[in-house]
Amino acid sequence: MPELPDIVVYTRRLSERIEGATLIRVRLLSPFVLRSVTPPPSAAENRRVLGLRRVGKRIAIGLEGDLWLVVHLMIAGRLNWKEGSPVPGPAKRGKIALAALEFSTGTLTLTEASTKKRASIHLVQGEPGLAALDRGGIEPLQAGLPAFAEALRRENHTLKRALTDPRLFSGIGNAYSDEILHRARLSPAKLTSRATDEEIGDLHRAVRDVLTEWTERLDAESAGRFPQKVTAFREEMAVHGRFGKPCPACSAPVQRIVYAENESNYCARCQTGGRLLSDRALARLLREDWPKTLEELEERKKGSAGPA
Repeated sequence: MPELPDIVVYTRRLSERIEGATLIRVRLLSPFVLRSVTPPPSAAENRRVLGLRRVGKRIAIGLEGDLWLVVHLMIAGRLNWKEGSPVPGPAKRGKIALAALEFSTGTLTLTEASTKKRASIHLVQGEPGLAALDRGGIEPLQAGLPAFAEALRRENHTLKRALTDPRLFSGIGNAYSDEILHRARLSPAKLTSRATDEEIGDLHRAVRDVLTEWTERLDAESAGRFPQKVTAFREEMAVHGRFGKPCPACSAPVQRIVYAENESNYCARCQTGGRLLSDRALARLLREDWPKTLEELEERKKGSAGPA
């Protein structure tokens, strides 16, 4: 799912292309993509774009008349931009196209390469309508340490769950939470109630550093063009999506815990003192055979390889 750095860059590139332009037509290519009833989509047409902003993991396009067209990409949603005046006639649907927003400067197409159509569009009126879509989390790049600590300790969850809770922190998801926790050298399974003041300070710095660095990196990559390969898995990341590959800090193999549709990636040597975190499904299957430490895992690998 595109997270804060990706959404910020999408918003910047869109602003360069559509701010001041007119939204000529809203074409809904899937009956399920529009999740609001009033105002109707036609109310957004023939209105000038006044500005854009990020609302959590959503992109909000501000239009004349205090209307906001809000796009949520979810996991598989992506945006594609085609320069130039819209072509009259029916829009090309394609298998993954959900909607086409035709501006005077070009066409923005929302696609979703998944059988589960979760990406959405809302059309809302004014700041109250926009606020209703905001989950309420603090802005991690703007919050000082006291506000950050208060949000983190508001409920007793694992650090991983707290960072990805949109009610606590805006815009952080599965990928960047892995990178943040690795940078802070903290276990994703550590409970917020057990985090020390020093650890929370380290985590606060890691949040700001990781999100800023990746926003700047992605912004530089897409300068002069519209983002094409928006993905949660990047080779330059330290641990996310790098299971089994060497940690860039200590060369130990990156570990992971899989749960539901998400996973946590971490370095046991850097983040958990060499202790392997239990994957619930495998732990139930293996029971007492589940390796407890990185060293035990390596020994088992050597044993299973057999004599050379």
